[in-house]
Amino acid sequence: PDVLDPRPETECLVLAALDLPGGRMLDLGTGTGAIVLAMLSQRGAATAVATDISEAALDVARGNAAALGLVARCDFVRSDWFSDVTGQFDLILSNPPYIAADEMPALAPEVRGRDPELALTPGGDGLAAYRAIASGASAHLAPGGHLLVEIGPTQAQAVSNLFRAAGLVAITVLPDLDGRDRIVQATRK
Repeated sequence: PDVLDPRPETECLVLAALDLPGGRMLDLGTGTGAIVLAMLSQRGAATAVATDISEAALDVARGNAAALGLVARCDFVRSDWFSDVTGQFDLILSNPPYIAADEMPALAPEVRGRDPELALTPGGDGLAAYRAIASGASAHLAPGGHLLVEIGPTQAQAVSNLFRAAGLVAITVLPDLDGRDRIVQATRK
């Protein structure tokens, strides 16, 4: 498989983002495009940029956008997080790889065998993507813009601390459908 199979928990990210204003969106690590395409389907005037380091993933996302008639409102860019992104956005959304390297062997075989490793783990402590996102978020968020990321259920404090250290404010942790910490939301002043 070329992309992560979206999980129900990601719906929580979309639902939280739909509660926030914003007509210009950035989806980092778009994979199938599920997040950005769900947002665009609910916001008729919105536009977006969707990035992924994997060209194969971008091909899947482009195909999904075409099937939904959303290609004209979304630019797809091959980028390692913010490296090839320009401009500012009202909303930055991401479900990045977050499984720590030492947790990979404990994953269910159907997950390890089905999803690309690149989409599951950045290696190390699982926080590398959040470090990259934190370091670039303020430059790419419009004033008052919001950042929402999906996290592993034990990462809320670490990700919140990274965002706080990057100067983001109004940091909130939101639960998933099972009540576990799943989304960290932050705002640029």
